[in-house]
Amino acid sequence: GGDYSKPEYSYLAWISMLFSAGMGIGILFFGVAEPVMHYVSPPIVEDNAQLTSMKFTYLNWGLHAWATYVIVALSLAYVGFRRELPFSFRFAFYPLLKDKVYSWPGHIIDIFAVVATLFGVATSLGLGAIQINTGLTYLFGIEDSIANKISIILIITCLATFSVVSGVKRGIKWFSVTNMTLAIFIIAFIFSFGPTLHIFSQFLLNLGIYTKDFIDISLVQTFIIDSSWTSTWILFYWAWWISWAPYVGVFIAKISKGRTIKEFIAGVLFVPTIITFFWFSVLGNSGIFLLGDNIELTNTIADNPSTSLFILLSNFPFVEIISLLSVILIITFFVTSSDSGSYVIDLITSGGKNNSVKSQRAFWSILQGLTAVVLLLGGGLVALQTAVITMAVPFSIILLLMCVSLFVALKSEYLTQYALKKKHLDDLKAQVKGHSSYEEQHKM
Repeated sequence: GGDYSKPEYSYLAWISMLFSAGMGIGILFFGVAEPVMHYVSPPIVEDNAQLTSMKFTYLNWGLHAWATYVIVALSLAYVGFRRELPFSFRFAFYPLLKDKVYSWPGHIIDIFAVVATLFGVATSLGLGAIQINTGLTYLFGIEDSIANKISIILIITCLATFSVVSGVKRGIKWFSVTNMTLAIFIIAFIFSFGPTLHIFSQFLLNLGIYTKDFIDISLVQTFIIDSSWTSTWILFYWAWWISWAPYVGVFIAKISKGRTIKEFIAGVLFVPTIITFFWFSVLGNSGIFLLGDNIELTNTIADNPSTSLFILLSNFPFVEIISLLSVILIITFFVTSSDSGSYVIDLITSGGKNNSVKSQRAFWSILQGLTAVVLLLGGGLVALQTAVITMAVPFSIILLLMCVSLFVALKSEYLTQYALKKKHLDDLKAQVKGHSSYEEQHKM
């Protein structure tokens, strides 16, 4: 915002909405499954299979994801609050394109942003439906079927529609704070009743090995290992983050008014990353500790990752209660992913205006749900992954251009501020010099 803007949301609400929008259902779907699967079938052979597993899990869910979000969010927040341009995706390119953003280049950018968001969020909805169905099967014996998954998507879409129609400061904020509270409770429960010392020591080791090998796994090792593993994990995740970047970026920008750029980057890049790392250490290292050597269970997890969380929870006390709370948490994550995505698509398609009609917001929420249904019917998890990767390829080019546009905008403001300060300083010097001349003449 302006030089004296104050944050609209408290740190708790801000971080809750950041985390809920940026990670969502994926941390529940893959929280146990991915570390266990990497442990059993590591991408590369190293001395410590557990550390290798968590290192690559951190790679998939860490700084790379949030750095992608920062690019979009900072660009949009800057032009939206500092330059007071509309909150549509095209206006992030105003420093580069100028008035061309109002014509066909701007239309193309917004279309890609909308379609990428639609498929990115639909992927999350599909994953959420799969895991909710698995949880209901485990708890109540409800059949695990396509029909039930579709019913789940439709029910959650109704909740998400209600949330997005009520707006950011009501429904979206309430669901975000609720699922953050539930997430803290569940992760604290597993940390306390699980192998606590093992989790904590591994968390520190995981951070150390991730930091030490960050450059290697980012630029070298990732692409010399088995190509099928790379496409299944690395390419899928990075494509997922890119396809999520428009919606998460717009949403993060909208809730970050009043933050300084330094505070914004530190908050968005590091705080959710550390929370995500701890989450995966608690779930992943618990899973490896309790399930890693059980071939039957690890095969079940590999065949159906949505079962992994409930298989892990079966090793804890109060299993029915904590499993039910986990299903509720998946539902709230489901709702926040859908309502945030719908809100952002509506914002883009209405030219950055906040006062769009409620029926338009509802339309985008319903369309997201229907897209998830079609993808599930068209091939399940494989179709969801393929859709995300397909949309991420062209949008990655837009992200690169956005970096250039942001640099141009910040450099322009810096030069403007520097010129103003220099002029102010020159004026002060002139005043001082004039004052000294007057005193000398007065003495004479």
